[in-house]
Amino acid sequence: MDWNRVEGNWKQAKGKVKEQWGKLTDDDLDRIAGKRDQLEGIIQERYGLERDRARQDIDDWYGKQTW
Repeated sequence: MDWNRVEGNWKQAKGKVKEQWGKLTDDDLDRIAGKRDQLEGIIQERYGLERDRARQDIDDWYGKQTW
């Protein structure tokens, strides 16, 4: 997976992330700043998921995106 694409296009990706994970706030998205590990941690926290589940959900989401 080429996460660099998400980091490089974070302004556009934020909207897609917010659609998928609506519990994330704008402040969360600003803190994440395209960093995958930060996204995993905040999703884990907001949704009460285990790290592996958050990672899998992100992988699934990323695989569905058209960049």
